[in-house]
Amino acid sequence: MGPTIFACVAVLAFLLLVILLSAIKIIPEYERGVIFRLGRLVGARGPGLFFVVPVLERMVRVDTRVITMDVPTQEVITLDNVTIKVNAVLYFMVVNPNWAVTKVMDYIRATMQIAQTTLRSVVGQVELDELLAQRETINQKLQQIIDEQTEPWGVKVTIVEVKDVELPQSMQRAMAKQAEAEREKRAKIIHASGEYEASQKLADAAAIISGEPVTLQLRYLQTLTEIATEKNSTIVFPLPIDTISPFLQAANKAGFSLEKLFQNQPESSDQASRSSTDASAERS
Repeated sequence: MGPTIFACVAVLAFLLLVILLSAIKIIPEYERGVIFRLGRLVGARGPGLFFVVPVLERMVRVDTRVITMDVPTQEVITLDNVTIKVNAVLYFMVVNPNWAVTKVMDYIRATMQIAQTTLRSVVGQVELDELLAQRETINQKLQQIIDEQTEPWGVKVTIVEVKDVELPQSMQRAMAKQAEAEREKRAKIIHASGEYEASQKLADAAAIISGEPVTLQLRYLQTLTEIATEKNSTIVFPLPIDTISPFLQAANKAGFSLEKLFQNQPESSDQASRSSTDASAERS
């Protein structure tokens, strides 16, 4: 009888130790333990060390850290009838562990399904240009809609980002042509604006030159200087009368004229011929 009683006591002690150890629960900082007592919700406990009554109470662990989830690629038809493939990334966390356990069977899978359907719905309501240009607005709209759907489950959606938009090859070529045409348009506008400003400056310069004729001569001489330095060749250019008119005016003021010069030349030649004739007559 002695050994049998000792064995029973040892077994009971071992069972009590196992039960005691199973009653001790340690929850880390990033988790919460939702306690059910006889099937009824008691509440969330933790973090730290606490006891759970064996058999009567049951604990469900809930992670409260931010969960990152890739939304699978969805094939969507946009508002302007363009078929694209789009995917996204979702960040969410549990803010109410009691609701996450009692109001939804699997809050992670439920959040994933809501994210997929919302992504298709929102992208299908916008045009392709809006999707590509206003990505931030669409991200905010997605986050707001998904968060409203998951709020009764105790899940808070913090960030939703459209990660990639895959376009058909034909649409990519069309967009490339559109971008090229837009660049050519801008180039022509800039060139026309430059021509317009240049014509205005030329008109202003012409007004200044018309008021001061000397500036035209200075510009002409400057052009000749530039040509002479850049081109090592013989250049034949006309000499405008306006260039030498100041010299002619100065000569007229000095009492010298070309008419007198041409008039004096024949007279001098006649006198020379007469003197030669007289000399020959005297010799004879």
